[in-house]
Amino acid sequence: MPLPRFDRLPAERQERILAVARGHFADHGTEAASYNKIIEAAGFSKTAAYHYFDGREDLLAAVLDGVLDRLLGALGPWGTARDEAEFWSRLDASGSTLAAHLQDHPDDLALADAAIGHTREQNGQWLAWFGDLVADGQRLGVIRVDVDHDLLVTVTAAVVRAADAWALARMKATPPPREPREGEDGAQLWRLLRGLWSRTGSFFDEGNTDAH
Repeated sequence: MPLPRFDRLPAERQERILAVARGHFADHGTEAASYNKIIEAAGFSKTAAYHYFDGREDLLAAVLDGVLDRLLGALGPWGTARDEAEFWSRLDASGSTLAAHLQDHPDDLALADAAIGHTREQNGQWLAWFGDLVADGQRLGVIRVDVDHDLLVTVTAAVVRAADAWALARMKATPPPREPREGEDGAQLWRLLRGLWSRTGSFFDEGNTDAH
């Protein structure tokens, strides 16, 4: 985490430093981005940088913490739904808001996977959101209860995480994929989740011997 001197900088200066770092990590990867180039682009010396961060990994952690905070902020807290219709409506709204955020903030999209998994504590925040979602769906009878709750939460979160990676790959594709119809990518994700959550009428049915 940043050192106390960083927290005493004006908020605008903090955001400027983190935005520069975020752009470099997004463009070059969390392993390959140059710490020296980041601090040079942020406008301070290597000596000054160590007044704010213990080093490259400390700066990266601060960037990824910020990315995950924004992802969770886009999703918003999961509130108890009154019925099945409201459950699906809220899920659709949360997914649409997250998708819009990632589309408008490509650096966050590029770093989403790293942000979700970079520490056990952060991963716990991500899983907690899906834990609330799955528990509410099970209460309403729209999510299967024949699979261990924690396993279902973990797999659900993994599907969404994989969808983010897929979206990033599509964004970086050369040549780019055809322009999707409005909401098409999100619709495919929800179809996957419905199949995962449903005990009947899905690829995951017990006794489905035709799947290959």
